[in-house]
Amino acid sequence: MDLREQRGETTDVYQPAEDSQLLADAVCDRVADGLVLEVGTGSGYVAGRIAEETNAQVVATDLNPHAVRQARDEGVEAIRADLVSPFANDSFDAVAFNPPYLPTDPDNEWDDWMERALSGGEDGRAVIDPFLETVGRVLAPDGVVYLLVSSLTGVDEVVERAGEHGFSAVAIAEESFPFETLTVLELVR
Repeated sequence: MDLREQRGETTDVYQPAEDSQLLADAVCDRVADGLVLEVGTGSGYVAGRIAEETNAQVVATDLNPHAVRQARDEGVEAIRADLVSPFANDSFDAVAFNPPYLPTDPDNEWDDWMERALSGGEDGRAVIDPFLETVGRVLAPDGVVYLLVSSLTGVDEVVERAGEHGFSAVAIAEESFPFETLTVLELVR
């Protein structure tokens, strides 16, 4: 049994990395209170940080049942759901999402929970596009979306798609690595 398994972590759940920290930092710097949804919570790290560092009430979702279990074990209110599907219209003051964004050749996908947490399809936007199509429904009138995007996915393309769904976008945080630049976009209507 390795250290991750001893701590109750599973190799089926996306664990916090640089992207998680960048998104959590950005959201915690901008959200003071209200009702916040984290989509695709993975380990629950981002939702946990928001709950601990702000006065917001936080709910998290993930499609992966192992992630939901781990997030709950970390004290996060988490439910199994596909994106924002189970929530009522106009419910959330803010929505945070670190989506699967790595462009992946369909011939190289391995069809397990970790791949679902990482693979964004051929262009990296296979999950981002449906998220942008549906997230507006659950946002309160003055709601804000915090979306992490990789340069590998095409930040300009994501901004354009967000615009097609009624959002204006501004980059509020960025971190560069040798192979990609991560950007947190703030989307408002």
